[in-house]
Amino acid sequence: MIAIVIYSESGGTYKTTMTANLAVALERMDQDVLVLDLDPQEGNLTSLFDVGEHRSDPEADNLVKHILEMPDGDFHDLIETSSEGVDIIPSHDMLGDFTSNLEQKISYETGMKNMNRDEYPRYELLYNLLWEQQKLQNEYDAVLIDPNARAEDLLYNAIYALRTLVAPVKPAGKGNLSLNGLEGLVKNMESQLEIEIGLSCVVPSGVGRTNAHQQYRKQFENAFSTPVTIGERQSLMDAMWEAQGSAFKVVEERWKTFEQDDEMVSAPEKRRVHDREIETLQKLYELAGFIAADTFDAEINPVLELEITDYENEVIDLRKITETEAPTV
Repeated sequence: MIAIVIYSESGGTYKTTMTANLAVALERMDQDVLVLDLDPQEGNLTSLFDVGEHRSDPEADNLVKHILEMPDGDFHDLIETSSEGVDIIPSHDMLGDFTSNLEQKISYETGMKNMNRDEYPRYELLYNLLWEQQKLQNEYDAVLIDPNARAEDLLYNAIYALRTLVAPVKPAGKGNLSLNGLEGLVKNMESQLEIEIGLSCVVPSGVGRTNAHQQYRKQFENAFSTPVTIGERQSLMDAMWEAQGSAFKVVEERWKTFEQDDEMVSAPEKRRVHDREIETLQKLYELAGFIAADTFDAEINPVLELEITDYENEVIDLRKITETEAPTV
């Protein structure tokens, strides 16, 4: 099955919006998709998809309780379905205290079992929950995780559970630093946990047409698999938060933010249909296709028909794309 962690330690790389767009693209490729939001910060994937009504309720059942084996309900009751058909386990405030709660669990269990703390499988808990206890491999074709950015227990659990990374980067010096940090993290986890961790691809995002941006893009392409490059589409990505959905939804429903009666408002059926944004959707669909088919050898639907409000439909057909490293759009 398709199992990926979309990870970047630096901000501004479209990590959360990319996770959302990949999830929706895979769903439109006829994959059953589940996304785990492990980012406790505001402005996360849970907010983007308008789910997680009880994420601030300390009494509510949540993923952390299940990972730490103290659930307050059935695991499947955590799952919500977005308006675009993607299943989501929302973020919860308790994610921010994951390590402290984990330390309490370790102290109690190692004390009861007279076990050395170093022997405790602290990074294997999410793996055991997803695959051994819940057996999600029998229910879903794809599981994605949008993790917290800090290199700590929650991130390690995500990587241990899914084993394959997709790394969005931005075309600046910090992008190289984040990739160096990612490589160091992967090597450390592979050595410590004796597992193999794969890097499906690197995705340069927010790439402009300046010489500096193009130079960084070439550096990434020379060092990593980079099936697509995403241009600067800040307006399109920002509109996702107003539409509370993917970039596909923004374009199809034509969401736009504009000034009305001295206030900024957002509404559908107002956005112009730009060729460059259609091309960006093609890049996102192509990226999802590369991850699914090239990395995981999954069978996908290569054709996507965009049903745009009050506009002629657009068709994206991956079979007609012969150049995998097409120019930035």
